[in-house]
Amino acid sequence: MNRERRKLILFVLLLISILILVACSHAISQITPNEAVPIKETSEESVPSGSGFYEFGKEPLNVTFYGHYSYYNMPKWGADPSSKWIQDHLKIHVTGISPEGNGAHKLQKMIASKKLPDIIWGQRDSDLERLRQAGLLVPLDDYIDKYPNLKKWAGPKVLNLLRAEDGKIYYFPNYYTNQPNGNAGYVVNKKIYRELGSPKLQTTDDLYNYLRQVKISYPDVVPFETGLAKEGHGIDQLFSAFKEDNFSFTRNYAVTTGDKMTSIYKDEGFRESAAYVAKLMREGLMTQDALTQSEQQVFDKLMNGKVAIFASVDPMKMAVMANAELSRLNPDDGYFFIDPIYKKGLDPSRIYPGTYNILGWNVATITTNAKNPEAIFAMLDWMTGPEGSAIQMWGPPGPDGYWDGFNEDGITPRFTSKYSEALGLAQIQSISGDMIWVGNTVYIDQTKSAYEATLPEEKQNWSTYWQRKVTWKSQGDATPFINLHPMPDTQEGLIYRRVKEIWIKARADAMFGMTDEEVFKILDNAHNESMAIGFGQYLDYITAKWHSNLHVLNSQ
Repeated sequence: MNRERRKLILFVLLLISILILVACSHAISQITPNEAVPIKETSEESVPSGSGFYEFGKEPLNVTFYGHYSYYNMPKWGADPSSKWIQDHLKIHVTGISPEGNGAHKLQKMIASKKLPDIIWGQRDSDLERLRQAGLLVPLDDYIDKYPNLKKWAGPKVLNLLRAEDGKIYYFPNYYTNQPNGNAGYVVNKKIYRELGSPKLQTTDDLYNYLRQVKISYPDVVPFETGLAKEGHGIDQLFSAFKEDNFSFTRNYAVTTGDKMTSIYKDEGFRESAAYVAKLMREGLMTQDALTQSEQQVFDKLMNGKVAIFASVDPMKMAVMANAELSRLNPDDGYFFIDPIYKKGLDPSRIYPGTYNILGWNVATITTNAKNPEAIFAMLDWMTGPEGSAIQMWGPPGPDGYWDGFNEDGITPRFTSKYSEALGLAQIQSISGDMIWVGNTVYIDQTKSAYEATLPEEKQNWSTYWQRKVTWKSQGDATPFINLHPMPDTQEGLIYRRVKEIWIKARADAMFGMTDEEVFKILDNAHNESMAIGFGQYLDYITAKWHSNLHVLNSQ
């Protein structure tokens, strides 16, 4: 693979990961926000003006932006069609600030020099919470009430979950939603499955027997590919197969037992899954370098058809490219999704290989350094509305573009025949997708899903087809389990850090257990070590946070 092709593939992969974070399955007529109001035809007048609204285009709006991720560098503003349209028509100019390869260090430098950017974009975690506590973030409540889009599309549950301890909102959410979305699950190699007689693949026993067949018949193929197992990919999906209503997975090192959060090490479903994973590992039925391989290595195996089954938190972002390549060589080959694997005797409708939450992914904040915070909020609010979303996702409007204005509902775009030119659209989105900071899940996913549903199956986008058919309906709502982790400088935060270290080692060791008994001993030792350093106190803390989330959700 030459360098230029590799760069193109990486760009498209980036696009896909943005596009398929979220999704839904309603028809166009159902694309409505909470208390939605019609949006005007595409033009600069679509932006609120008059009556005290900030008016785009009257003067340049210069914004500095910092993405708080060590790996993230904002693409050059105005270099892609979407941001160029925004720059030319609304006179918005955004300058990105590089994390210089170390986000934590860069943020500390900006705080120390008192030179914070206008916008900081990142996870809802302790770093942003410290900025809020220090009075360095602007409360957004007045702007939320004044401008139309966030309030209408997010709704009260999302907004109330964002409220800080002082009762105010400081975070503008990205990819918030009110319905299931996600891509976690299992994809299967069509060619291998067909040649092995297309056997039943439903239960954990079915999966084990199939993987054994693969190993015998295809010695050069990985029977079960996990992806980055060190991040829980693949093995978390197997955990879900052994436990109904598994919403929290392993990120909290705990499961729900009645009205409490209890140790994951003592959970029967988790113990069974750990023994199952170790069995696959020692019998050579899963990736032997699951803890050390890179995403590129996984991608290469998929592209070459050297994987029989791939399970991950998001197998789609790699499988979509691999499916296109294999089906190009042979239309009968490629990959397809199956319904979630489950242990015999469990209710398959209560098995969730992945989860979603209504707050979505990360958040944008406006710092007190911003000279005109209302103008910046107005920009974000426009971006999360129909016009801003459409321009960022599908490029500038017009008869020569991929969409040309809105339908009569004032919300859904009128897609043009050019929409089917997937490569051109992918090239736009491979850049603009990295500048969707306040993505509107319901709008974006219902729009693309509804339009795709009007096309013949052979012309539908592969990922959207399988999202509608399998993945969206098999993701669990983990909203009650958001924001459970304590601040790092608290006693519970110190316990959490040490518990995490024990967890990382124990899970890796358990994967290589030579017997079920050895696996269970590793888990028991990890439980005892964790309890000795205050695990019980941490569990009480996250139980209280869980109940607090439930109170907010149930009070709406």
